[in-house]
Amino acid sequence: MASQAADQNVTNRWIIAVAGIVMQIALGAVYAWSVFRVPLAEAYGAGTSVSAVNTTFSIAILSLGFAAFFGGLWMGRSGPRIVALTSGVLYGLGIFLASFASPSIFILYLTYGLMAGIGIGLGYIVPLATLIKWFPDRRGFITGLAVAGFGAGAVLTAPIAKQLVFSIGVFSTFAILGIIYLVMVVGAAFFMKNPPEGWRPEGWEPDTNESSDRSGVDFELGGALKTWQWYVLWAMLFLNVSAGIAIIVEADPIAQELGGVSPAVAASLVIIISIGNGAGRFLWAWLSDTIGRKWVFLTMYLLQAVLFFLIPTVGTASFFLLALLCIIIVSCYGGGFGTMPAFNADYFGAANVGKIYGLMITAWGFGGVLGPILISYIIDTTGGYTGAFYIIAGMLLVSSILPFIVRPPKRTDEAPQAEGARA
Repeated sequence: MASQAADQNVTNRWIIAVAGIVMQIALGAVYAWSVFRVPLAEAYGAGTSVSAVNTTFSIAILSLGFAAFFGGLWMGRSGPRIVALTSGVLYGLGIFLASFASPSIFILYLTYGLMAGIGIGLGYIVPLATLIKWFPDRRGFITGLAVAGFGAGAVLTAPIAKQLVFSIGVFSTFAILGIIYLVMVVGAAFFMKNPPEGWRPEGWEPDTNESSDRSGVDFELGGALKTWQWYVLWAMLFLNVSAGIAIIVEADPIAQELGGVSPAVAASLVIIISIGNGAGRFLWAWLSDTIGRKWVFLTMYLLQAVLFFLIPTVGTASFFLLALLCIIIVSCYGGGFGTMPAFNADYFGAANVGKIYGLMITAWGFGGVLGPILISYIIDTTGGYTGAFYIIAGMLLVSSILPFIVRPPKRTDEAPQAEGARA
């Protein structure tokens, strides 16, 4: 009977994993925004700039970052299902109501930007925090799989949305997509639940050796914030986002200026690196289960430093090589999102990872805003990409010190900081 119960638990956790991936695919569709940018600018008329339209996306991402933190806090009190259900309603309804935004772009800001953005943030943290508890034996693998779903959302949604916009118009497309997203997220939400207290996979025992890369303790948010390790992990995620976003936001002009290709060919680089983003979220996180989270970050930093240094030389010689280097860099960008949730659970425990990692996601918001500003400033100051990429390479080289020195909180220091510590 015990074996049957264990088998049932294993089955349940994989069903929950599939539901979590479906949920992330729907939420990740927000990154298909570029499909709507030009049609919206045209719909609102000549007086509406592309920048004004793109403010919608910026509002959504900013709302996402703050909502993820509050979603983590709410999960700690009420469990994952109610948070996921609320996420689906706000996200789906926000996109659906954007179909009524034709009279004013400010309605678009409130619906697609604020309302849907909050829904995305609430939902984003749910599968990560829930699946980490169901897969303590495969933390990197499962978080990588979940965030790969988020990265794949745009790849899957973009061609569908583009065809819908062409066939029925951009605002009608929002109505259809809003309903689809609501059904996907709400449907997946019903499968979201935490494992029973004390549950663990059959035959798996946590590593309690002092040399382990896991603390073996469940920290509360306040306790985690008293450790220097939390701030180092925040900085590691922030620096990784800031570097990768430089390629993402400049991909098209980089391809034209350095690769010397036409605008049509340059646009293909945007699609290609999106695939690299999604693949990196899974592959780097999966690798972290084998070699360790800190060593994955160290490898990603050093690898990116070399590639950023090579781009000004190699990129001008061959568009294929330029695309290859950009794909690898953006895979590291995605790899940071895939690896960091498991990194948090290793250091601060899985019980409150929703709160602790939810707050750490603010590094995504800051990196997503400051990264493009930084790359634009350097380009303007140095007069081109060469100096900018050399500076980013140097930044990454210095940043590699962080994963080299970081280590789990010492067990001798944990008791006053953590609640519910495990032996």
